[in-house]
Amino acid sequence: MASRKLSRSTNKKLKAILLAIVIFSIVCFLLRKGAIAADFTFPSVHIEIGNKANPNSVSVLLQIIFLLTILSLAPAILTLMTSFTRLIVVFAFLRHALGTNQTPSNQIIAGLALFLTFFIMMPVCQKINHDALQPYLNQQISQADALKAAIKPIRHFMFKQTREKDLSLFAQMTGMKKPRTKADIPTSILIPAFVLSELKTAFIIGFILYIPFLIIDMVVASVLLSMGMMMLPPILISLPFKLMLFVLVDGWYLIVGSLVKSFAGG
Repeated sequence: MASRKLSRSTNKKLKAILLAIVIFSIVCFLLRKGAIAADFTFPSVHIEIGNKANPNSVSVLLQIIFLLTILSLAPAILTLMTSFTRLIVVFAFLRHALGTNQTPSNQIIAGLALFLTFFIMMPVCQKINHDALQPYLNQQISQADALKAAIKPIRHFMFKQTREKDLSLFAQMTGMKKPRTKADIPTSILIPAFVLSELKTAFIIGFILYIPFLIIDMVVASVLLSMGMMMLPPILISLPFKLMLFVLVDGWYLIVGSLVKSFAGG
């Protein structure tokens, strides 16, 4: 048996050596004939830095780098500067309150929150398109002016949903003087204050959602305890009642409608 294993390993090594020799011979032959240099061309990238007569002119390469930077920050912008945070947190609280661990799934909750975010942020996107994107594409304003015009609707939306207490917290942390107007508050302070306010609002809504389902759990647990069924998990009995209550009151309609209206009247 040992001699057979040894012979097999020797044959494999010989085959590998022969294959390497054949590949090396083919490569040497192609290099000799110049086939590789003739058939294949390698792309090259040139980055040039020179003087420009117009300071506003930016090279295409720098514009591509700027666009890639914005795209890399797109998930953070979508999550922390829109209504997505409040929606996804409230839907997670709702699922836990119902007692359905993985129903609806994370993909369905995230997808619903994403499309509701597009619906809620549509007026902001339309204003950005009208005031910033279209004038920039028509070469009516510069890049700097387009960025300033694009950030104004987003700042206005975040200011409507942000509490003054949260703004003052981050303003005191940075050591800046008390701002007189909203324009004096930088975006670097507005974004974390907006996220903090959204989390607080989402937790308040989640607490309100928990109350009716918590009452059902307590009633079912009390009934089971009075009947001496201490070994029976209350969730098995309360889950159908919670689902029935949620369906009878048309829970998704009420929750989604209330969330969308909360942003409209913020």
